[in-house]
Amino acid sequence: MTSLRVLGVDPGLTRCGVGVVDVARDRSAALVHVGVVRSDVELPIERRLATIAAGLRAVIAEHQPHVVAVERVFAQHNRSTVMGTAQASGIALLVAAESGLDAATHTPSEVKAAITGYGSAEKLQVQTMVARVLRLDSLPQPADAADALALAICHAWRRGVGGPASSSGTAALTPAQLAWADAERLARR
Repeated sequence: MTSLRVLGVDPGLTRCGVGVVDVARDRSAALVHVGVVRSDVELPIERRLATIAAGLRAVIAEHQPHVVAVERVFAQHNRSTVMGTAQASGIALLVAAESGLDAATHTPSEVKAAITGYGSAEKLQVQTMVARVLRLDSLPQPADAADALALAICHAWRRGVGGPASSSGTAALTPAQLAWADAERLARR
């Protein structure tokens, strides 16, 4: 395989960001698809989740990713927001499994650290770096879609595309990625 095709999913009940990227062994990335799956707030929850599932299935069928990366749900102050995000996240993981695809989750700070080198980066910083990595003429919009692209890139880079898993050394990793790998290694002790 010359590149890894990753579907990134920024789960949300009203807007579920989706982004597909191809990441080569040299860690260069190319945009394949970006968009948002929307569900109507007036629909019952089961219909909204079915809408999200159908949208994700359509993206998978059209773009044939190798793996799915989903934002890991974390505690938020607004319980209704975290519930919708968790439900959409579960749908994304289910659709990946139904499609025979491996899936992984990454926290927002992991994604920010992988893309910008700083785990507390602002949304604009993430969008700017995603545009730079993908060589886009403008920032990816909306923010949900940009976050999905960042998730996809993060997953490929953290998985080791162009790094230790696909080459003999770590020279292709950024300083932030090397620091993250060291922190993960220490946390496993």
